Amino acid sequence: MQNSIKLRKFTPNDLQTVMKINRICLPENYSDAFFMDLYRRFPETYIVAQEEGKIIGYIMCRIEVGLSNFGFEGLIRKGHVVSIAVLPNGRRKGVAQGLMEFAMKGMLNYKAKQCYLEVRATNDAGVALYKKLGFEIIRTSYGYYSDGEDAYIMGKKL
Repeated sequence: MQNSIKLRKFTPNDLQTVMKINRICLPENYSDAFFMDLYRRFPETYIVAQEEGKIIGYIMCRIEVGLSNFGFEGLIRKGHVVSIAVLPNGRRKGVAQGLMEFAMKGMLNYKAKQCYLEVRATNDAGVALYKKLGFEIIRTSYGYYSDGEDAYIMGKKL
């Protein structure tokens, strides 16, 4: 990641900027209450990226209890990447990778054993990044997105 980019935990003052980035970058948008609920419950995994003092990206996650995506470990704690977005002028600088790594470290504070996410099957750059970070495609969720597009469910052990 470029030296001019800094990562830090989200604060409530960041809400409007994060929501704007969400609207610009992603078709899946959330209410301010949803953003704030994740912040209140899982602040260690809610991270923003800044360049020259301006927020250019974010990641928000939650911790869930569910069956392992790998083998027969029974019920475990898993980090779920709910949303990650980087403004177009912040891309190709390692921002998304930095956000993912920071958030996955935060997941360990909640004793998560695995991390998973959904990514559009056509998002080649996203799939490549997640594979670089050690994720593998677990399965395809057909028609997952509201526009009917399929999602890959990708996961990794932490």
